[in-house]
This record gives sequence, C-alpha cells and structure tokens, in this order.
Amino acid sequence: MKPNAPPSELRQAISSLRPYFVRAGWFSVFSSLLILAPSGYMLEVYDRVVNTRNHTTLVMLTLIVLGAYVLMEVLEWARSEVMRAASVELDHSLSNRIFGVIFDASLRRLPGGSQQPLNDFRSVRDFLYSPALLAAMEAPIALVMAVLLFMISPVLGWTSLVFGVVQVAVAWFNERATKPPLMQANGSSIAAQQYADGALRNAEVIESMGMLRDTHKRWLNRQRDFLRLQALASERAGGFQALSKLVQNILGSLLLGLGCWLLLRNELNGGAGMMIVASILGGRMLAPLVQVVAQWQSVVNVRDAWMRLDQLLTALPAPMQGMALPAPRGVLQVEQLIASAPNSAGHILRGVGFALTPGEALAVVGPSASGKTTLARLLVGLWPAAGGKVRLDGADVYTWAKAELGPYMGYLPQGVELFEGTLAENIARFGEVDMAKVEAAARGVGLHEFILSLPHGYDNPVGPDGARLSGGQRQRVGLARALYGDPVFVVLDEPNSSLDEQGDAALNHAIAAAKARGTTFVIMTHRMSVLAVVDKLLVLRDGTQQVFGPRDEVLAALNKAAQQAQAEAQAPAAQPVPAAPALAAS
Repeated sequence: MKPNAPPSELRQAISSLRPYFVRAGWFSVFSSLLILAPSGYMLEVYDRVVNTRNHTTLVMLTLIVLGAYVLMEVLEWARSEVMRAASVELDHSLSNRIFGVIFDASLRRLPGGSQQPLNDFRSVRDFLYSPALLAAMEAPIALVMAVLLFMISPVLGWTSLVFGVVQVAVAWFNERATKPPLMQANGSSIAAQQYADGALRNAEVIESMGMLRDTHKRWLNRQRDFLRLQALASERAGGFQALSKLVQNILGSLLLGLGCWLLLRNELNGGAGMMIVASILGGRMLAPLVQVVAQWQSVVNVRDAWMRLDQLLTALPAPMQGMALPAPRGVLQVEQLIASAPNSAGHILRGVGFALTPGEALAVVGPSASGKTTLARLLVGLWPAAGGKVRLDGADVYTWAKAELGPYMGYLPQGVELFEGTLAENIARFGEVDMAKVEAAARGVGLHEFILSLPHGYDNPVGPDGARLSGGQRQRVGLARALYGDPVFVVLDEPNSSLDEQGDAALNHAIAAAKARGTTFVIMTHRMSVLAVVDKLLVLRDGTQQVFGPRDEVLAALNKAAQQAQAEAQAPAAQPVPAAPALAAS
C-alpha cells in the first residue's frame, strides 16, 4: 500500500473492530498477571504457613489462589467471547460485500468468481478468536515479566532478553522455511478443489463416456501435490516448534540455576524463593512466542487468505450510489457498439447500432460465433462496452443500478439456470411472491396447466438446478421469469432452442401479448419461427452488423441477394462474388 493511499476496504473493516481488540487486550493483561498467582501462593506458603504453622492462613491463601484461578479462566472465556463477537461483527459488515464481489467477478470472468473468497473470508473471520491471535495479545505482558526478572537480578533479566531474541529468531526462521511450501500447498489445494467442482458439474458426461478414471487421475495428481507440500511445511514447522519449546525449557532451568548461583553469592534480591519465581517468569515470558510458532501454519494460511481477499476487494470496488432514475418506458438505443469479452483484447462486436421504440420486437440472427450472445449480455448491462453505449430511455444500462432497473427488465440467457426452490419462487425471481403476477406469467407462456398438474402446483420444488424439469419446461419457466411483472424491456437469447411446436406457439403468443402492452423485445435466435412476431431484423456476421431494418424488407433483400448469388455461381463465366449474409446457423 502506498504511503498516501487510503487504507483498503478490508483493513478499514478490521480497524472498525478496535473497541473489541481494546477490551480483549485488557482481559489479556489481567489474565496474564493472574498467572503469577501460583508463584505468590508458593512464596506465601513457605514464608507464612511453614514458619507460623497457621492452618487458617493456609486455608485463606488456598481460597485466594483458587479464586485467582477461577477469575483467570473467566477472563480467558470473556476474551474469547469478545473476539468471537468481533468476528460476528466483521461478518455483518462484509459478508454481503464479499458475496457481491464474487458475483461481480463471475460476471466479469475475473479470478475470484468462485467459492474461494468465501473460504478466505471465513479464514480471516475465524482467525479473530484463534489461539494464535489470542497468544499474540499476551505478548505485551512479556515485558512485565522481563521487568520483574530485572528487579530480581539484572543477570536474570539480561539472560531472559537474550533467550527472547533467540525465540524471535526461531519464529523468523520458521517463517522463512514454511512460507514457500505453505503458499504452494494453498494454491494446489485451490486448484484441486476447482477441478473437483468442475468434474462434479459435468458428472453426466464423465459417467456416460467412461472418463471417471482419467478425470480422477488428474484430480489425484493435484491433490498429491497439495499433500506433499503440506507435509513438507508441517515437517519444517514441527522441527521449529520443538526447537521453540526447547528454548523455553532451557531458559526455565537456566534461570533456576543462575538464581541459585546468585543466591550463593548473596546477589539475588528477595531470597531463595526468587529462584523458583524467576524460573516461572522466564517460561511465561516466552510462552506467547511459543504458542505463535506452534500455530504458525494458521498464521500463514490467514495471511494468504487476507492477501487474496484484499486484492479482490481492491480490484472490484463497491459501486457508488447514484441518483435514482425514473422508471424506463422501453426506448432502446444502441450506439456504435464495440465489445470484448472481459480480460480479452479481441473485439467480438464492432460498430453495431440500432434503435427500438416501446412495443417493437427485434430478432437478431446470424451464424454461431457471430456475437449474438455477447450483444445480449451488453443489452442487459452484464458486460461493459469497449466503445459506444447501450441506452434505455437515454440512460447507460451498464451503470444503471441493477436492483433499481431489474424489475423493469427481463432476461432469458442461452443456458437457463433455475435455483432450488418452488416454481412460484423461481418465476417471481425469489422476491415477494405475487401469485396473480406469477400465474399471469405462467399462463402467458402456456405453463399454467402443467403446473396445476403437479402434486403441489406452484409450490412444487424444481430441485437443484431445476433437475426435476425437462429442458423445455425449464426454458418455459425461465421465460415466465423473464416476463414476470410486465417488464418494459426483455432480452431473450435462444428462447426456443428446447421448445417443441406447441412451445414455439406459446412463445410467439407471449411475445405478441407483451408487445401489445408496450414491451420492447430483442430476441437472439437460430430458428425462424419467432420471426412471425418481430418487427425488425438484425443480421450479424463475424461481430459486424450486416443488415438492419424492417423484417419484411430485410428478408426480401436477403432472399434477392441469395438468389442473385446462386444464379451467378451457376453461370460458367461468372466471377466469384461475396456471399450474401445468411440466416442459417452452422
């Protein structure tokens, strides 16, 4: 981060949790000080009880130290609950944003359009009450322990500081040794998970063509890389963890021996009991570092998760809240549109331009890979234009807030996706279900009678991805969803690809009825049956606009050009001429 740059969104969210960190820090201070209770109890027993033989004093001291133990555990529990509450607050402040940025990354085909950012966010959130962070909160109390050791003897104080530096060096070498394999292991784990997710999405293809063995082999190679790297990192981390504990144990015994030597030289402040106290203080001084080293793998994992999440949030900043626009009427203007796929330099569309008024329907035809689906995505504002604009009632569709514009638009993508829920919920776009509007949309596409024949009618579940419906039924449900609530602008990408003759008739009837209500349609199609209800025709080829105009004029011009080209091709002396734009799909 640049010196003058504002803090990142993720860092700001963590900074807002400062009150939680302050409270947990005070709990850490007091609970760490109570760790000295056993030492104080030991000294008082030797000094007061052994010398005075007073049983009441022993009982009272025992009750006091037991109370200190209870209070220490209560403070530990309170600290953990405070940090757990901090994690819940972080979830409330960022979970919606994380979900939105994953959705946005998926639309733009950027890294991060998967479940991984949710896993990264969970890692960051859970780290707030992890043993590693709670141990780090106890680090300041190590200074108190060091001061006490200096008060007992400067020799003991300097010795503890030297071992503290050694412990820090162990932690540093642990970081250097484990970071590379852990980062590679995380990358391999993500790759293996993504490959497995892709294989599960294509389970039918894999099973039907006997691809399971080879698919499993490819996944297993990725998984073995992950396990090998993780094992290497764990092996190195285990060695440094053992070394860290060794340093702690050596310091405890060394301070005891040095304390005895100083006592023999009459240079130990506080008497013989300070030998044991110094040994305990030395061990407690290094305890937080030992705990952090033991939990270092989780520290590296959360650091990687933080970096990935921070980069994603920075790459896709939250959209600015713009001024609310009036409801559109359906006036569409496409101005010299140039478009590329996200993260691609090549242009898919070049110089496409046309206009439609409310109640008009346009059919976009052309061979495969001519740019029809790309045009559909730009018309509904899913992709940004590299040049030109798509305007609805004069406003840029891409920058128009989709939550505001969505109710006035309908969209049926080429691959119809339904979501687990009821038919009514899917048609109503998972908003508040208005059964009158749901039934009207279903009737409009000829789906009402079929739905009533189901056991639960409109409350019948569609299953995951609409698995309980046929392809044609899913397409009709998607069409009903696009027409729900009488939108003013509807884009349909291959709406009849899975429909039979009866479905084609229902589609044409639905388009004609919606047009009569003033809905503007753009329909990408390979099948010519829908041309009966359109007003204008646009022919695309290789991403360029070949012909645009009234349907009958365009069809007449295309047929004339095709006949002329056929006649010239059959003539013996004819020179080759460019073929006229064709409507047929490859």
